[in-house]
Amino acid sequence: MDERYKLKSIRKFVAALLVIAPLLAAQVLVAQDNRVYREGDAWAREITGSLGNAKNLRVKVEEGNVRVEGGADSISYVIHNRAYTDSESRARREFDSYKISTYVHGDTAWIVAEWDGGSARKFGADFLIKVPRNMDAVKMETDGGNASVNGVAGRVDAESGGGNIRFDDIGGVINAETGGGNIDVGNVESDVSLHTGGGSIRVNSAKGKIDAESGGGSVVVISGSKGAVLETGGGSIQVERCAGKVKASTGGGSIDLGDIGGPAEMETGGGSIRLASAKGLVHADTGGGSIELNGVPAARAETGAGGIVAKFVASSGENNDSELETSAGDITVYLAPNVNISVRASIEVANGHNIRSDFPGIRVTTEGGDYGPKTITAEGSLNGGGPVLKVRTTTGDICFRRSNN
Repeated sequence: MDERYKLKSIRKFVAALLVIAPLLAAQVLVAQDNRVYREGDAWAREITGSLGNAKNLRVKVEEGNVRVEGGADSISYVIHNRAYTDSESRARREFDSYKISTYVHGDTAWIVAEWDGGSARKFGADFLIKVPRNMDAVKMETDGGNASVNGVAGRVDAESGGGNIRFDDIGGVINAETGGGNIDVGNVESDVSLHTGGGSIRVNSAKGKIDAESGGGSVVVISGSKGAVLETGGGSIQVERCAGKVKASTGGGSIDLGDIGGPAEMETGGGSIRLASAKGLVHADTGGGSIELNGVPAARAETGAGGIVAKFVASSGENNDSELETSAGDITVYLAPNVNISVRASIEVANGHNIRSDFPGIRVTTEGGDYGPKTITAEGSLNGGGPVLKVRTTTGDICFRRSNN
């Protein structure tokens, strides 16, 4: 091939590019619309466009609320910006400084918005993105706005500098983190991991494991299928029902657990603890609140100053010893008729206090008291004996009652 033929081929290639380039640009203009108009006391910019059928979505914005809705045929978006300025020209300058890029790279659609030269003082942004339900993954980041995802079958990750986060109708694993906003989860099919610096957390229904942590807000779980680990720096914790093991800890709030299908661990710096029922060993520890445990096969509970009420039922699994202890408070124990148990109880400073029992098999003994502190102890076995139940209070009454169920 001679040099003249090569040069001719190169010229044809360049000419073809010059013809194709305007056509490609025209396709971009068709796929995206950009208009500026007056909206109340602000100027608004609306950008609409589409990004085809990518399997993954990645959203990263420096400012703004992001909402993703599943169920569409392809990926499309509406971006709404607001600049609170007196003049249209100044608003357009702010819009130009808020650089928005939308593109597809490989199997991932990208929407990126970032400031060029610093953010405006009064500026708002909302991103509405519609996607197919069968997305493999959605990942979004916003420096301070709210984030929500609804109707997606794949994995979802969301991060906000301080806004609220909400999920509903999600099929894959969920990860969410916000600097201080609330997190609200509707009905989801897999594991969830939720972290907020200080807001509240609420989970309506999760078929996977739940890991939820707040710096100080409340944590509420309505229904969980595979266990939960819940932690807050000072708020309350509430679980209505959970099929697996539950571990709940708070720096000072109350803990209220409903029906738990496995073991339960509860710890609070000073709040009260309440449990409706559990299928495994229960641990309950509070610095000074009351403890109420209902329908438990075994329990180890301790409070610094409150009272304890525990209702024991027969165990269908492993037999464990139990221990109930308070420094200053009454302890009341309810025992089901078919419980096999060995009892050991004591009141260290029993002046003015006593041990009472509905069971003849529990023998009460008194020592001292004439010229010093009186100590009262009790021992006995029910239904031939079994795991040991130790009950101790420094000053308070102890009662053993017969339960009807």
